[in-house]
Amino acid sequence: MTASTLVRRAGAPATPGRFGVLDGLRYGALGAPLAFAALPLYVLLPNHYAAQLGVPLAGLGAVLLGTRALDALVDPWLGRVVDRGLGRPRRQVLWAAAGAALLMAAGFVALFFPPAGSAGMLLAWCALMLVITCLGYSALGVLHQAWGARLGGGAAEQARIVGWREGLSLAGVLVASVLPALAGIPVMTATAVALLALALWALSAAPFRQAPPRLLQTASSPARGTWALPWRVPAFRALMAVFLLNGVASAVPATLVIFFIQDRLQAPAWEPLFLGSYFAAAGLSMPLWVRAVARFGLLRCWLAGMALAIAAFVWAARLGAGDGTAFVVICLITGAALGADLAVPGALLTGVIQRAGHALQHEGSYFGWWTGANKLNLALAAGLALPALQALGYAPGARDETALASLALVYAALPCLLKAGAAALLWHHRQLLDRP
Repeated sequence: MTASTLVRRAGAPATPGRFGVLDGLRYGALGAPLAFAALPLYVLLPNHYAAQLGVPLAGLGAVLLGTRALDALVDPWLGRVVDRGLGRPRRQVLWAAAGAALLMAAGFVALFFPPAGSAGMLLAWCALMLVITCLGYSALGVLHQAWGARLGGGAAEQARIVGWREGLSLAGVLVASVLPALAGIPVMTATAVALLALALWALSAAPFRQAPPRLLQTASSPARGTWALPWRVPAFRALMAVFLLNGVASAVPATLVIFFIQDRLQAPAWEPLFLGSYFAAAGLSMPLWVRAVARFGLLRCWLAGMALAIAAFVWAARLGAGDGTAFVVICLITGAALGADLAVPGALLTGVIQRAGHALQHEGSYFGWWTGANKLNLALAAGLALPALQALGYAPGARDETALASLALVYAALPCLLKAGAAALLWHHRQLLDRP
């Protein structure tokens, strides 16, 4: 029996119904603190340093671009480390996860409580603490996704596994979207640390699938262990192209939403309602998308989610002061569409890994590049959108019509064009990416 055959058998679909509710809660729990921390890092942090601490937008955009790009470059290396680590006993994996969690928690708290100083000192502090936070965050994120992919399963089973992870992630985001406004940043940071500790405890009892000893000893792909292995798979390259373009379309409004709410809509008091309705709709839609995948397939469901997002979000470019109710409706519809963005791509990637014969060996390498691409999206959004807005005459607190019009176009119209491009690319690669 060849090593390739062993890999394919190890990645065969799991028994239907094997992944139950308790399994989903235990495995998916780590998604909550990771997502809880991600929202402040990517949505609140730019506004916190620019509007509250007076840091210039151009300088802040450069720091965010540099640190997030560096973070993205580290992820493929972390993926290889995770692949080696997941071949070890569960206890050792959990100890490594605890170390990464400690690093993430320390940096996260320090980011939102910087020492007093000049704008230059604040930018330096922000850069250093972002590197520390993101290193721990990235290690946990890659480990969590690779852990789930190693559980195996076909399209419906993987959609269920990913659905639990992303559903609980949305629960974390939902809390993070309202907690800072209601209770303040100190309570937010304390909650993030507490959720992280609880999630690690839950993960200790989650299903864990280790490669059989015979597989670890005999598998010998020529490219095994190389950082470029995923890029040698055509389906991965195609999926990554779609994921990148779609990701930038989502990252731009994520970076600018607070500015849009405060200045274009002039409704800062509505911020918890806007963010809460968006993420609540996404969470409630997850079971529906998982059921839809079983009937229509992963690719069709992702296309439907993209189309729904474009049809609703394009109208945000026309909103202005006093249109808070209309924006709530847009948040609900685009939130429901977000469920497809969360449930489908990870399941498609697991199918790519299985068909390439890399299951139970290289999931970390694939998800290292995957999470790196996601962060590159956010880096590009911050590094390009913020300086562009400043060049167009926008600054936090602006009330000039031209500046606010520029904000609306960059926030809403540009993402719709990018997402339409991602949908076209997905349709172009449908035969390569669709999986049973």
